[in-house]
Amino acid sequence: MGHYPNMDYEIDPIDRRIIAALQRDASMSIDRLSEEVHLSRNACWRRVKLMEEAGIITGRVALVDAEKLGYGLSVMILVRTSHHEPEWLKAFRDAVLSIPEIHGVYRMSGDLDYVLRARVPDVKGYDRLYQRLIAKVPLSDVSASFVMEEIKETMLLPPIVR
Repeated sequence: MGHYPNMDYEIDPIDRRIIAALQRDASMSIDRLSEEVHLSRNACWRRVKLMEEAGIITGRVALVDAEKLGYGLSVMILVRTSHHEPEWLKAFRDAVLSIPEIHGVYRMSGDLDYVLRARVPDVKGYDRLYQRLIAKVPLSDVSASFVMEEIKETMLLPPIVR
């Protein structure tokens, strides 16, 4: 087992139980976590710390209701570009990282170059985001699809059975 970032860490069934529990509720105390996974407090704490150091556990967050915070419109932004030079890629990366409403950016294979996920208050909010984005970086083709219904939205990864 590695004790430092970027070292190999062999995930075992106990680690998987810890990960599953933390994905359900990252705010649980180490005492409650150790009870849930049937491990001593110290051993549980050590495993969590090792998985954090190895980059397996990358952070802990509170999930919020975007609509209640005024971000009721979810939008998928589809981007095609004719630019692939390192300077353009850096400008694009800097642009999308600087816009907090954009919460997912994916470089794609196939017809699309990038898909962006964003949350905005409404269509006017999307237009403001779009104007900020194209002012920062040239894009060949941008289209947006507004989410009509969120059927499933989760950050939980399923357990891997080995």
